[in-house]
Amino acid sequence: MKIICTKSNLAKGVGIVSKAVPSKTTMPILECILIDATTDIIKLTANDMELGIETIIEGEILDKGMIALDAKIFSEIVRKLPDNEIVIETGANDQTMITCEKAKFNISGKSGNDFAYLPYIEKEEPVRLSQYTLKEVIRQTIFSIADNESNKLMTGELFEINENILKVVSLDGHRISIRKIELKDTYGMRKAVVPGKTLMEVSKILSGEVDSEVQIYFTENHVVFEFDQTVVVSRLIEGEYFRIEQMLSSDYETKVRMNKRELLSCIDRATLLVKEGDKKPIIIHIGDESMELKIQSQLGSMDEEIFITKEGKDLLIGFNPKFLIDALRVIDDEEVNLYFMNAKAPCFIKDEKETYVYLILPVNFNAI
Repeated sequence: MKIICTKSNLAKGVGIVSKAVPSKTTMPILECILIDATTDIIKLTANDMELGIETIIEGEILDKGMIALDAKIFSEIVRKLPDNEIVIETGANDQTMITCEKAKFNISGKSGNDFAYLPYIEKEEPVRLSQYTLKEVIRQTIFSIADNESNKLMTGELFEINENILKVVSLDGHRISIRKIELKDTYGMRKAVVPGKTLMEVSKILSGEVDSEVQIYFTENHVVFEFDQTVVVSRLIEGEYFRIEQMLSSDYETKVRMNKRELLSCIDRATLLVKEGDKKPIIIHIGDESMELKIQSQLGSMDEEIFITKEGKDLLIGFNPKFLIDALRVIDDEEVNLYFMNAKAPCFIKDEKETYVYLILPVNFNAI
């Protein structure tokens, strides 16, 4: 095999597929990036058996062939080469020469025939949406997946499509995030739990352009994202996702409306007095025209008042401030509505049409 391509094209392609290279594996071939120039295109692939990514890069094929190169070494070499044309040439015993200007690297490769290709997916009707929309939906929900493996379903997000509505749900046992998106087309009912890791990596690769499209294919065991010159294939998380409907009450005793930026800034300031790992709640006292926020820790105390519009009863309630900050940061509205039932029931942050709903459980601050 012998190919020529620019450093920028190669670096971009390597950067995309590297996201599917496992950090730890007992199979050395999975630590590689496959360069496949057996046809008329140059395709790079990486696969950790749960997540696989392939992308096509521009370049010239002088001799067809393929080679698997250690991802870590290869990506570092590409990153540090001059900004010029790079020639990759394989020789006997899979030895691979990488040349750029006066720099020449000779590294050992592995046979491309041993590489674990992406699984063949029987693709039917794709769900289409803009790259911008998908990137935003992931940003607005991914923070509330669980990061431990004790409940696998909590490490993923539910994608539910019903006619022209895409609903994305994530939860970690303390909070729930829901986003609803109106799609251009109408589809049959689909439900799948997509791993959070997959969504994070997809989000990093997406350009976020409004005019660029993503096609998503769902099968029984896999999800496929296709956009630009890239294909991402991931296993789905097996199992029935949590029934959250009974938790989503529309009843409330207290409704509060206020400036989002003001509330976010206030909670942000309060967390200055909370050490990393310290579980100090922010205590919220809702009165007639103002909401008082207090926090107390070993470092000191803070309290601040915010002007609000209130319907219903006064309330004293406590929350993990991080959970409030995470939700408020991803809401683009200038003003937000908070709904409360009582001091032991969840708080809902949602808009009138419920295009977003954030449920946050309170904490018993008297016991802390």
